[in-house]
Amino acid sequence: MVVGTGVVDLRIPGCGSLKEKRSVLSRIIRRTQNEFNVSIAEVGDNDIWRRAKIGFSVVGNDKPYINAKMDHILRFIDRLELAEMVRTRMEIVSFDDLMDAGDIEEGKFE
Repeated sequence: MVVGTGVVDLRIPGCGSLKEKRSVLSRIIRRTQNEFNVSIAEVGDNDIWRRAKIGFSVVGNDKPYINAKMDHILRFIDRLELAEMVRTRMEIVSFDDLMDAGDIEEGKFE
């Protein structure tokens, strides 16, 4: 199992209230969820009008695939042009050791 997580710092120019910010973030989150079937949410800078942090997570079984999908998500958010991407961070973790069949005793959970 491979898990990819990402955090995107956004700047929302011209935003004058938290209501406007929530509207922009809602569009970004909804469109990204619809396009990629990904878990995504606002994870920071909640009370700052012109800044936001969005976190997302992707799960799969192939590290290059997860890396490519995360790159696509970042490009998609940037191309929406609803907010300026200031900084991005990604981490990909492999849990192959946890998935070894030899670690699970036969019939233990039945």
